[in-house]
Amino acid sequence: MGIDLKAGGRRTGHKSSTKVIKTQNPYTRLLIKLYKFLARRTDSSFCATVAKRLHMSKTNAPPMGLNRLAKYMSKKEGRTAVIVAKVTDDVRMLECPKMSVCALSFTENARKRIVAAGGECITLDQLALRSPTGSNTVLLRGPESRAALAHFGKRTSVTNPHAYDGVKPYVRSKGRKFEKARGRRKNCGFKV
Repeated sequence: MGIDLKAGGRRTGHKSSTKVIKTQNPYTRLLIKLYKFLARRTDSSFCATVAKRLHMSKTNAPPMGLNRLAKYMSKKEGRTAVIVAKVTDDVRMLECPKMSVCALSFTENARKRIVAAGGECITLDQLALRSPTGSNTVLLRGPESRAALAHFGKRTSVTNPHAYDGVKPYVRSKGRKFEKARGRRKNCGFKV
């Protein structure tokens, strides 16, 4: 069998995004090299996950606030929280607990509060020296927060009548004349 040129030939441009490092940040590029090496040589799924997350775009690596971080680490004393993103301060939290945090970067106030509480802020390369396989760590990620997510619905086979209640349509206005016919009224076909 040859290549069907009429159908468009071979599928090009479909390489994995982890084959080519897209970021120009030299620090991130070195971290990717380091964690790819560790993933290969230690067979550690932790290192493979960190390497994968280092490749992610800014929207797919949302920051994590101190409050959420403290909540996740409440019953995990003696372990290091690992976030492949930025750690930000949360003014709503009055007291910051003592915790060891490893992240790509910290905001100035977040770093101050963690250190003042007797905790520590380390980088991913320092973590690689301390625990190359990710032992005694907790891998966390921030909440998905993109404006586009408000428009994403469930799959089409969902039969629950309220499945699409929280899905925001791409519509100019929410008035009487806009998207109120088939699919939005029971007497016009169906309603979601």
